[in-house]
Amino acid sequence: MKYLSTRAASNDKSDRKRFCEILLEGLAPDGGLYLPESYPQVNAATLTQWRGLSYADLAFKVLSLYIDDIPAADLKAICRKTYTEEVFGTPEIVPLKKLVSVHPELVEGGVQTSTSSVRTEEGSVRTESAIYLEALSNGPTLAFKDMAMQLLGNLFEYELTRRGEELNILGATSGDTGSAAEYAMRGKQGVRVFMTSPYGRMSPFQQAQMFSQQDANIHNLAVKGVFDDCQDIVKAVSNDLAFKRQYKIGTVNSINWARLMAQVVYYFSGYFQATKSNSEKVSFSVPSGNFGNVCAGHVARMMGLPIDHLVVATNENDVLDEFFRTGIYRVRGSADTHETSSPSMDISKASNFERFVFDLLGRDGGKTRSLFNDQLNKTGQFDLSADPAFVQAAQRYGFQSGKSTHADRLATIRDAHQRFGVIIDTHTADGLKVAREHLSPGVPMIVLETALPIKFAETIVEALDCEPDRPAKFIGIEALPKRVLVIDADVALVKAYITQHCA
Repeated sequence: MKYLSTRAASNDKSDRKRFCEILLEGLAPDGGLYLPESYPQVNAATLTQWRGLSYADLAFKVLSLYIDDIPAADLKAICRKTYTEEVFGTPEIVPLKKLVSVHPELVEGGVQTSTSSVRTEEGSVRTESAIYLEALSNGPTLAFKDMAMQLLGNLFEYELTRRGEELNILGATSGDTGSAAEYAMRGKQGVRVFMTSPYGRMSPFQQAQMFSQQDANIHNLAVKGVFDDCQDIVKAVSNDLAFKRQYKIGTVNSINWARLMAQVVYYFSGYFQATKSNSEKVSFSVPSGNFGNVCAGHVARMMGLPIDHLVVATNENDVLDEFFRTGIYRVRGSADTHETSSPSMDISKASNFERFVFDLLGRDGGKTRSLFNDQLNKTGQFDLSADPAFVQAAQRYGFQSGKSTHADRLATIRDAHQRFGVIIDTHTADGLKVAREHLSPGVPMIVLETALPIKFAETIVEALDCEPDRPAKFIGIEALPKRVLVIDADVALVKAYITQHCA
């Protein structure tokens, strides 16, 4: 299996690379993102073989299709080391929970519960489609980023040990990526983490998780700006090839293919849990900011997983929803990026979106490069509304989209608590709200739960007038000493800090 850049010329195969090369590299030298030359295909016989596997063994099967330069025995050992009950608190790793009303009498009244319900002429209620929550937040930092980051930490350590090298990870986070990366990399041999985050724009719990890290190989930089400023800094440093090579800069953001590849696994796991046979289809609703989580679903669908629709759920920062409705991709400036109660989605430049557009345009690297490197940088937008590829996008790739606001989040959190007896976080609420707008008869809808509610306690209290449960190990975390440097949004300052701490 070899990988190419989304900006590579189709007739140039000289720069194709294998997995372990791109694992440590992040962005391609031309500024593009890596994708496999083709998506491996999974047929019905393979799906049948994979049903019933443990999550670790399912991960091994999926990852083996993309990784052929790590011995199979080593890769299986890495997967089994990563996905354990000790790390994720449950043997299922990503258990599926069907939303069932705690008030059965409501069904008789024709009120929608865990399904899209329709009252017939006889007065009975006919069930159309079940809704599930897929719990991705059982890891060390209580967010779905742990699902990939724990694997990435073990892959990094394995490959760096094999090479006898070191790696300096530069990342950007809107909340959950940073803590997941730091928990996965702390104490790892040969690895330093330099994590940028938007100053004052994460929840108090998220800030405490990151800034309380005392490990010497962890560095937190709070940037005066928004997440997009942090992301721009990471890309600028990655595009300085001389600096990148001198200081061995790698990334853990979802621009790193290995992280997105790891996320593909839980789409397969969710499908197997929600269905009994391969003839059934499911849909997924995915809270979306940087497009990495839902892009993993796109990859799974391209591999042949029977996904009906991928529902992109945004908050008030609705760049992605606008694109799927209109064909126009229009980024916002810092002043126009809303600060919301689902802060991990407060993003106006979705890095992983380039991977989907590359597929949408028939894998035309030149056209993709023109859109992202030229038009987007110069005008802040591009328009594919008249492109035949966009017109066919929803039908061919199954994408749908919708938007959720603060008022929607509060209403959805209250409804989920009252009707189903569950408390969900603000991002999952966005996913559930938009999911209900895109139910299809007889097709289960799986909403990806992205974090535990305690990470966004202020909004939960506003909605329910009660504090969500807090795992014992995080009691008092906000009061712990902090290690963080507040800096201006300046690439040179970040480079100088890396240079100083890598001396």
